[in-house]
Amino acid sequence: MNDPSPILALTQQRALLQLEYNTEKEAFRRQAEEAGIERAIHRGNAWWPLRVGRSYYNSLNQLAVELFRTADDDIDHNFEPGRPVTFFTEGSTKPKFLFSATVSYVDGDRMVVAIPDGRLMELQQSEGLGVMLSFDETSYRTMFDALERAIRGKGRLGYLRDLFYSHRKPETFVFPPMQFPYLNEAQQQAVNEVLRAKDVAIVHGPPGTGKITTLVEAIRETLMREPQVLVCAQSNMAVDWISEKLVDRGIHVLRIGNPSRVNDKMLSFTYERRFESHPDYPQLWAIRKAIREVRANRRRGDQKYHQRIESLRSRATELEVRINAELFGEARVIACTLVGSAHRLLDGHKFGTLFIDEAAQALEAACWIPLRRAQRVVLAGDHCQLPPTVKSIAALKAGLGRTLMERLVDQHPEAVTLLTVQYRMHEDIMRFSSNYFYDGRVTAAPEVRFRSILDLDRAMEWITEDAENSENSENSENSENSENSENSENSENSGNSESSGGGPSLSNPDEARRTLDALQRYFERIGKQRLLDERIDVGIISPYRAQVQLLRRLLMKREYFKPFRRMISVNTVDGFQGQERDVIVISLVRSNDTGQIGFLRDLRRMNVAITRARMKVIILVDRATLTRHPFYRQLWEYIKTHP
Repeated sequence: MNDPSPILALTQQRALLQLEYNTEKEAFRRQAEEAGIERAIHRGNAWWPLRVGRSYYNSLNQLAVELFRTADDDIDHNFEPGRPVTFFTEGSTKPKFLFSATVSYVDGDRMVVAIPDGRLMELQQSEGLGVMLSFDETSYRTMFDALERAIRGKGRLGYLRDLFYSHRKPETFVFPPMQFPYLNEAQQQAVNEVLRAKDVAIVHGPPGTGKITTLVEAIRETLMREPQVLVCAQSNMAVDWISEKLVDRGIHVLRIGNPSRVNDKMLSFTYERRFESHPDYPQLWAIRKAIREVRANRRRGDQKYHQRIESLRSRATELEVRINAELFGEARVIACTLVGSAHRLLDGHKFGTLFIDEAAQALEAACWIPLRRAQRVVLAGDHCQLPPTVKSIAALKAGLGRTLMERLVDQHPEAVTLLTVQYRMHEDIMRFSSNYFYDGRVTAAPEVRFRSILDLDRAMEWITEDAENSENSENSENSENSENSENSENSENSGNSESSGGGPSLSNPDEARRTLDALQRYFERIGKQRLLDERIDVGIISPYRAQVQLLRRLLMKREYFKPFRRMISVNTVDGFQGQERDVIVISLVRSNDTGQIGFLRDLRRMNVAITRARMKVIILVDRATLTRHPFYRQLWEYIKTHP
């Protein structure tokens, strides 16, 4: 069998990425022009009205301003660090757009954005001020550039490109296996395979199998042989999580970019905080302040203005270079998102090893961004869980959603190590996932095999109601928004992540009420005092954002759950990725006469939803609708046979 041309394959990737770019850009334009501000707010893509808080210059010499959402609502939002936004004022007829900015970080109803110099007064004096997400050109430009570099690549980058698109075996070192007594056998094998790899290694980690533990140990052992490594992931949250684990092991991490969760521990190893805490920073800050004052007080005809500015800039640059050299010299791990690896701070830096966590959630183009800086790569993730978000149906069908990790697993199975012992969930919960997605190779550790809350409890329950007794039309499902079912179906078929806020969503009010009824019945069996004493935590999951928002409102209104609200979280499947709870309740929403199940056909989402649970899974479903699909029929039969 002839291997595909890597140049041709990457050229096709570029064409598909262009299609995705056009689709997303058009969706943003249409949403901004046609949907209106109210719809953008409802979808979590806008905050209005806003209160402007304090402003300051951050360590990158950017003017940053605090924004507070003042609307009293329970709407989830899609603002994340690094995303571009546009300010607007709500006029009598249509919004007036002001200027663009970039999110630094978000914490609840508080957001900090970096704005252009000279625009602060405009914000402070604007009435009816709001902010909305704008199209992210930067990420696409960075991915296009990465693909171009890979296509033209010579040397090590060209070698890896050709290897990844061939069936030629990756090269490895040969040495006896090292022992790590605190890891299980599969985890030890994975670490050894990482150390042996000259080109590529893949750590395949099903839910609860200790992927992060294994990856941290592999990084630690690699640092015994290399001075510094680059660690990346698709999302800020994933980067922050592995960074915390590395810090816990005493490894010096320098986090490039903005953490998605802001707390003292996170801030202490971000580039910004370490830059600001450097002994030379006060001097640099004073020089930057002097530059701003000289500019503000410039007089016409001042012959020495340019001379003073250039002198101050030269001193500031010298200090900044010195501080950066010390920060990067001290760090053993540089951590950032895939797109963040293109940051100017990393210009000129090369690494022996690149680690990519959650590689199965990243577009291939994004993985090529940091690959140009590395000699070899270690991919970690699970292609049987959430895929990358692709909004163009045509691009998805043509293969844009196929990740670099998926392709390497198929082409280079010798580079893959599957972690096979899970430490999270009851064996009955784990077994269905193991059989369906992992060829039955994943087993439960003895300490969790029979873990449960109640004696003789069923680990999995399927609660159903006949379609004719529920609100079963697509239009009634969609009552939480005014979109028609055809548009909803098109959105789902695109593979669009509900958590990304794009496209309409669905809800089923009857099933939402039955979901809370089922949870209340289970709580009553456990008992209030035990729930509070043991702090038994619960996750309520729905694939549909509209159902999530409906469930949150109903939960807040129901008096019974008032003492337990801090122990219950409600979110989409995407929102629960990487998390776990004692009890998981899943509302699948779909109920119709034709058996249409939308993006519930992406079975990887159900794999994620079910495997968030430690001890109990309760699934709310219209059996007549879902069991027309072989996967859900098999799940139904499995639960029936495990009383």
